[in-house]
Amino acid sequence: MKKDENEIARYVRKALDDYFRDLDGEAPSCAVYDMVMNCVEKPLIETVLCHTGGNQTRAAELLGLNRNTLRKKIQAYGIK
Repeated sequence: MKKDENEIARYVRKALDDYFRDLDGEAPSCAVYDMVMNCVEKPLIETVLCHTGGNQTRAAELLGLNRNTLRKKIQAYGIK
């Protein structure tokens, strides 16, 4: 664990350490980057949308995304 990491980074690091430990030397069955991003992106978008009361324009601003990009991600993940 690194001293300058925030809490989210520590959780991701621990989850990945556990994941690789559970693999016990076997190769991952998928691209690790894609796996992590797919696990993180949906709850991130859902939480920010909840925080903004469903305001997609404000959520896109907080996420640093274009509103159209956010809308595509909402549709892709089936977020209501």
